[in-house]
Amino acid sequence: MEGIILAAGKGTRMKSELPKVIHEVAGVPMVLRVYNALVAAGVEKVVAVVGYQKEKVAEVLGERVNFAVQEEQLGTGHAAQVAMPFVRDANVIIVSGDTPLLKGSTLEALCMRHLETNAAATILTCFLSNPYGYGRIVRDGYGQIIKIVEEKDATLEEKQIAEVNTGIYCFNTEELKEILPLLKAENAQKEYYLTDAIPLLLSRGKRVETITVQDEMEVMGVNDRLQLYKLTKEVYRKKAETLMQEGVTIIDPETVYIGEEVVVGRDTVIYPNTFLEGATVIGSGCVVGPNTRIKDSVIGNNSKITYSVVLEARIGDFVNIGPFAYIRPGAEIASEVKIGDFVEIKKSFIGEGSKVPHLSYIGDAIIGKGVNVGAGTITCNYDGQAKYETVIEDGAFIGSNTNLVAPIKVGKKAVVGAGSTLTEDVPEKALAIARARQHIKEDYVK
Repeated sequence: MEGIILAAGKGTRMKSELPKVIHEVAGVPMVLRVYNALVAAGVEKVVAVVGYQKEKVAEVLGERVNFAVQEEQLGTGHAAQVAMPFVRDANVIIVSGDTPLLKGSTLEALCMRHLETNAAATILTCFLSNPYGYGRIVRDGYGQIIKIVEEKDATLEEKQIAEVNTGIYCFNTEELKEILPLLKAENAQKEYYLTDAIPLLLSRGKRVETITVQDEMEVMGVNDRLQLYKLTKEVYRKKAETLMQEGVTIIDPETVYIGEEVVVGRDTVIYPNTFLEGATVIGSGCVVGPNTRIKDSVIGNNSKITYSVVLEARIGDFVNIGPFAYIRPGAEIASEVKIGDFVEIKKSFIGEGSKVPHLSYIGDAIIGKGVNVGAGTITCNYDGQAKYETVIEDGAFIGSNTNLVAPIKVGKKAVVGAGSTLTEDVPEKALAIARARQHIKEDYVK
């Protein structure tokens, strides 16, 4: 079974300069979610039909798929016709690129029903509480499908039907190739509907089957920003519920945003307005939030991160970060470290038990164990053309408002006086002071 993703439309109601299908649901483009569902169903070869800003859709899907270009968007039937030269297998599954909650298991069940019944076409249907906007499944008195009618072409009676076409089909490839040239644009939109292939197949005595999905959210399409929000919220809701069932405390599930790949250990507490994204792993017994964002990072056990941003970093056990810390990509923080308020760490290693408590910038640095970095300290790692490394060895004490001009090394248990600007290495156990001598002018105010 091969797959076709229909991803050529602009999505006018999104009111966006971007193609609709690359808008993200919980951090993942919709069309990529659909592709992943096809792969999970066992489909190995996929064709994406692209049109509006096709380059942007191609950037998302990359080399995973073949691309068929629909230069003029003339409907789903026309899109399928554009894709057919790329299809070689005996059967093909066709899905829309804007159904981001679609499950691989559902598509697999659709494919199995199609193959087991040897049907010419098999349709995935769903009963919706509000079917407005969807094509209705019209059946005869025996329950046999006789046609699919679109919203704009439906009679008042047909609009009362709750069973809808989800726009997801399996077709016998040869049957579909014969039918597609027969489609006509005799409808309100003057487009070629793939749905019209169904009555054509039935008129030829071909077998058409259906299979129904129970969860209407799974097959809901996205046409505007409100629908995008609803589906995104559904993803976050399900993830929060799963984590709570696994032993994570979430103070207010309505105000946390946790990606599907995120792993959180037992007895961790997540406070409101927290974003956990990408391939983030958080250990047990942690406290995260409020107002915290963590992306693509690994956090050890019993660590606390509050009012802070952590991106592509590794953090050990019993670490205390924040409030208002910024941990940038490449940072590696060992266990029992304190990173305090308004501290920025970039591409640096902070050794076990060290402290950077206040108002400091540490970039391109290696800091050993048990180091204390005073408030207002910065590593001057950039000279306008290149970046250089700062090394602070175990047990060193860096006084407040110190500038360490890299490349520079501060030896073990060395002490740097407050207010110093250092440009040369400091030996072990030495005291370095680099500041102007204080002068007093008596009676200056008089």
